[in-house]
Formats: sequence, structure tokens, C-alpha cells
Amino acid sequence: MKRIVLFLATNLAIVVVLGITLRLLGFESILDQQGIDLNINSLLVFAAVFGFGGSFLSLAMSKWTAKRFTGAQVIESPRNSTEQWLVTTVKRQAQQAGIGMPEVAIYEAPDVNAFATGMSRNNALVAVSTGLLNAMTQEEAEAVLAHEVSHVANGDMVTLALIQGVVNTFVIFLSRVIGHVVDRVVFKVERGHGPAFWITAVIAEIVLGILASIIVMWFSRQREFRADAGGAHLAGRQKMIAALERLKGSVNQPHLPDQLAAFGINGGLGSGIKRLFMSHPPLDERIAVLKQSLS
Repeated sequence: MKRIVLFLATNLAIVVVLGITLRLLGFESILDQQGIDLNINSLLVFAAVFGFGGSFLSLAMSKWTAKRFTGAQVIESPRNSTEQWLVTTVKRQAQQAGIGMPEVAIYEAPDVNAFATGMSRNNALVAVSTGLLNAMTQEEAEAVLAHEVSHVANGDMVTLALIQGVVNTFVIFLSRVIGHVVDRVVFKVERGHGPAFWITAVIAEIVLGILASIIVMWFSRQREFRADAGGAHLAGRQKMIAALERLKGSVNQPHLPDQLAAFGINGGLGSGIKRLFMSHPPLDERIAVLKQSLS
């Protein structure tokens, strides 16, 4: 089950590493109340600062991370008709959507996919795979670009970072509460915190982070429906449906790296409990929703 979360690899790693580093530096001693109980107010502030900090650091790194993991090359000056068409199409759609011109990039990959990421509506990156350009008609590719531009226009990256920040805050807060309870009740530590607190808090942070990703993935699936609707508005509903139909034939191909899975248009397959961790709804559902809006 490789596509568990959109930021999880980057975001969860940042949160856990920050927590361990601060413990080693003795910073978390401010969370003790006279060495006996947790200082709940300080803990909540601490959790919020580092919860949102980890999320927004992931967001700030998103364009750099995307380029690094996919090898995406930004089109600075179009070298052929395909690159010229990509830049022109994204520019037109960005103007229609009322956003700043995103960077446009191509990355070498056999899978039929595309993604959008970036810090804001006016500082974004839209990238398509060579597999998509080879497999899709121009009309289908236009719809995919419109879908990604809609993600940018909807502010999905920022909203996702906010939701991840809230989730991180609760994960950091609850993991330390759990560590404190285990330390006091199970290991009978009466003052300060023993090794059990730190070990339990780290384990709880990882487990709760994975469970909390269910919430983030639910939101991610909802935003795909909104981006499909936006893509249909910018490029035409039939083109959007045709593009999703084309994607159905490529769901078993290799996909984006795990760190970028939630940013792509093609989310693969999933059923049962795996569905809870899917960043995208099944393509059949997305197509059905678009067709319903035609009737």
C-alpha cells in the first residue's frame, strides 16, 4: 500500500525529527509543570507551532521536492510545438481561473500522470509526464491541465497544509499525553520523565500520524471531485470525461513517487481498508459524478 499520504513521507518525517531534536536539546522541559505534571497550555502551544511548522515547511519545499523527485524540467523557453502548446494552454487557463501563471514543466516517466503543487495560487508548478503527452490526445491533455490549474485556483495546496497542520497539532499533543500517562501509570515515574515517555511518545506520534492521514486523505479525495468540476469548466465536460476514461487504462502503470502521489491526477486503484488511505477517488466514481452533472 504505497500511496498512503500526500505529505506523509516529508511532513511526518519533519515532525518526528523536530520532536527528537528538541528532546535531545532539552527544549521539551518547558512542558513539565514543576517536574510532576504536563503543562497543558505550553504543550498545546508547542504542538501547534511545530505541527503547523512541519506542514508549512513541507508546503514551502513542495516545488523543490517535486522537481527533485520527478526530475521535472521547467519550460523556460519552448523548444518545440508541444512545449509551446503546453505553455500557451496553461497561460490561457490560468487567466480564466484568475491566478498567476504557474511554472510549466515536463518530467520523464512512462505513466500517464500530471500534478500541481506550490506555495500559493500565484506561485505554483504544473507538470505533466512524457507518458501522458504520448498517450493522450491534445483535447484530453487540455482537460488534465485544466484539472491541475483548478487545483491551484482552488487553493488546494494551502488548504491541505492547514488541515495537515491541525492534524499534526493533535498528533504531537496526544502523543505526549500518552507518553506521560504510560510513564506515570505503567512505569511509576513520579518526577520528570523517564525513557518510557520518550519512546512511547515517538511510537505514538508515528502511529497517530498514520491514522490521522485518513482524515487528510478524505479531504484529498473531495478536492479531486472539485478539480474535476473545475477542469470541466475550463476545458469542457466531455474532454474531462474523456481524459479520465483514458486514465482508466493506465492505473496499473508506475505512478508518481509516494511524496507526490496526492498531487497527481491518476491515483491508482484501492478497495477495502486501502480506500481510506487513497488520495484519489476511483476513476469510475469521478466519471460518474461528471456524467450525472450532464443529466
